Amino acid sequence: MGACLGACSLLSCASCLCGSAPCILCGCCPSTQNSTISRLVFTLFLFLGVLVSIIMLSPGVESQLYKLPWVCADVPGTPVVLQSHIDCGSLLGHRAVYRMCFATAAFFFLFTLLMVCVRSSQDPRAAIQNGFWFFKFLVFVGITVGAFYIPDGSFANIWFYFGVVGSFLFILIQLVLLIDFAHSWNQRWLGKAEECDSRAWYAGLFFFTLLFYSLSIAAVTLLFIYYTQPSACYEGKAFIGLNLTLCVCVSIIAVLPKIQEAQPNSGLLQASAVTLYTMFVTWSALSNVPDQKCNPHLTSIGNGTVQIGAEGYATQWWDAPSIVGLIIFILCTFFISLRSSNHQQVNSLLRTEESPPILEATQQQQVKGRAFDNEQDGVTYSYSFFHFCLVLASLHIMMTLTNWYRPNETQKMISTWTAVWVKICASWAGLLLYLWTLVAPLLLPNRDFN
Repeated sequence: MGACLGACSLLSCASCLCGSAPCILCGCCPSTQNSTISRLVFTLFLFLGVLVSIIMLSPGVESQLYKLPWVCADVPGTPVVLQSHIDCGSLLGHRAVYRMCFATAAFFFLFTLLMVCVRSSQDPRAAIQNGFWFFKFLVFVGITVGAFYIPDGSFANIWFYFGVVGSFLFILIQLVLLIDFAHSWNQRWLGKAEECDSRAWYAGLFFFTLLFYSLSIAAVTLLFIYYTQPSACYEGKAFIGLNLTLCVCVSIIAVLPKIQEAQPNSGLLQASAVTLYTMFVTWSALSNVPDQKCNPHLTSIGNGTVQIGAEGYATQWWDAPSIVGLIIFILCTFFISLRSSNHQQVNSLLRTEESPPILEATQQQQVKGRAFDNEQDGVTYSYSFFHFCLVLASLHIMMTLTNWYRPNETQKMISTWTAVWVKICASWAGLLLYLWTLVAPLLLPNRDFN
């Protein structure tokens, strides 16, 4: 009898997994919108792939990966250079991460194509977006298993460049989300200050603005101390100085009278947040410089780093920039799932729109204590673009966990200038993007940016 009851319970859970999104999380989020739940579940799929990738990088799992045919195997005609256990372990972990993130990106790219031009929940494809989770999980597992049987060959080298492009775009998306968050934060606290007629809200905005700028100045100082030398590291000095100058310029532009007149909610809070994020990207870029004089993360062989000549260095994957990047990645992906912005330019960039009015029938569903369908008259976000963002997130986390190191002919993971230039160019593009959000209302006066 107990076995029968257990089987019935499993069948009920399976039926829930095959159903719609409200069935899965209605107990935890009884009045949550259907669109938000679906995005959260897809984000959990992404985090599952990230967790597996992190596990693959742990030393205990690396020893088990020797049993797979494509790991450190002597293939006729293919030179395998393994100078130490650290090299091989790093090699195994990185190759496993490449395949796991390939599977995750392929899974979301499939849904990117499948969900093109879905306009409302009345579209039959919307049922696939918001339900059939058990079958989606099976597809995800199947793609993952297949990815680990991809012949090695040039797969890692080709996929590395996909990761470079995807990570560049995701860095820009992170900045757009940061601008959106800072804008909403500034607007909300200014509204509270006017509503309550209290200066405490203004003091709070001033405090965090000063904090962000102080952290940025401290970051610039530390970058000059640890990532430059008096008679060397000229590229690093140029990058730090140029990004600092650009941040000062956009901060001044953000408070110009013309900008304030066109965008009253624009201010130094957004500029300070953009400045701090730019300093982080600069730090992340300098941590990939393949020169031991200019990069303190490249240490001696005894600490797990092997010098491999003029091409670069092989090093351990877990360092401070990677940890901070992983935290920012998690926060941004959650924000993508939960965001509901009222910033029109950001909505246009991220292919989202303001939520449509909730119908009376929808309100009744909400009262009953179940998650409700809020997309009967129109979707609140682009299904296809949301999955494309998760594709880029998969590529970005792959580059973060592998520390942007490229596999070369000797099957080592090496640091190159490619990672440095991609991140620096992403920081410049991000600053230009923020500058555009400031000056767009002045350059295009006939468009409504309210």
